[in-house]
Amino acid sequence: MAILTIDRITKRFDGFTAVDGVSLEVAGGETVGLLGVNGAGKTTLMNMILGLITPSDGSIEAFGMDLARHRIEILKRTNFCTTYATLPGNLKVHHNLEIFASLYEVKQPKRKVAELLELLEIPHLANKVTGQLSAGESTRVNLAKALLNDPDLLLLDEPTASLDPDIADKVRKLVRRIQRERHPAILYTSHNMRDIEEVCDRVLFLHEGRILAEGTASELTQRFAGRDLDEVFIKIARSETTTLGTPS
Repeated sequence: MAILTIDRITKRFDGFTAVDGVSLEVAGGETVGLLGVNGAGKTTLMNMILGLITPSDGSIEAFGMDLARHRIEILKRTNFCTTYATLPGNLKVHHNLEIFASLYEVKQPKRKVAELLELLEIPHLANKVTGQLSAGESTRVNLAKALLNDPDLLLLDEPTASLDPDIADKVRKLVRRIQRERHPAILYTSHNMRDIEEVCDRVLFLHEGRILAEGTASELTQRFAGRDLDEVFIKIARSETTTLGTPS
């Protein structure tokens, strides 16, 4: 069953088309990777799913409901994590998380925060000022925020950006654990091909606002005769045709 359904979604800004007729589905328990160079339309698409930007054309449904009409109901079951948005830096970590838990109407917020800090192996950060965290610590705190309401739809935007290999590996393992234990639908953007290969069930390549290729990492590697997903990414990013990788 599709948790998220996007049907021919388009977004134009003053004559520029940022997202052009994109359609995709993400099922419960499935992680779909969204790849593309900077400016491909990934962030615009994510913002439309969150209801922050109104599409020019097309529709978005989640949990069988139209986003335009049921945004509040959908967002109660949705959450996101991005390395490009930080929590208030003057508050302690546990204060930040408890405030968000209250906004999400989480029962027993202090208990939930403590559970997530344990899950992410960062209980020692509870009383640390958020603005003093390292990049890796901030990422895991943001992940904790994203899991407070046990979302059925989880949007992860570059969750391992700027992380050292050890912390990035821990984040990947955590995402896989969440996938196994909680079965959310996950839409995952990254420039790290190892992330995509290890975490995602399917991969979509977004280029100039359109999906140019779709499949598993191994299928795409074979289809484009690449040695690995990095090489496939380069081939697609440099391509000028919109028919590359069309599934047979």
